[in-house]
Amino acid sequence: MVQGKVSYLEPRGLSRQKIDRIINRLESSQGAAIPVLQQIQKEFGYVPPEFFPRVSALTGIPATELYSIATFYSQFRLHPIGENLIQVCHGTACHLAGAEEITGALQRALEIEEGDTSPDGKYTIQKVACLGCCSLAPVLTINGETFGRLTPDKALRLIHK
Repeated sequence: MVQGKVSYLEPRGLSRQKIDRIINRLESSQGAAIPVLQQIQKEFGYVPPEFFPRVSALTGIPATELYSIATFYSQFRLHPIGENLIQVCHGTACHLAGAEEITGALQRALEIEEGDTSPDGKYTIQKVACLGCCSLAPVLTINGETFGRLTPDKALRLIHK
């Protein structure tokens, strides 16, 4: 590979061999799409779309189906995330309790849009449909830890810790 250039088979330092090993460890059938995507995300921190053709060739699962699955389920990410993943619940209870204001405050403080990662790679903000904590609305998680009954000020204090 030419230094400074990214090849198709090894985007951003990822390796084709890692993908091959993941798929070889798992059953490579149509029903294995979700476990395969989960293992790829576990290995890389996200599911690189550049590898859909390779996964498709090894499993027989059409690349379009892999993409559909990866974009349908909120557990999958198609881009690297920051060191701290902030997920703000926007389910009905949280929406009514002020989720939009919390998301807006976080976006302004971190100077990023929802779905983006801060330039320093420290934070990613995601809106999610429901975190299942309606009685604590509004709710967010930071790296999987749940915080409830938030206000924009409380949410900002959390990210500064």
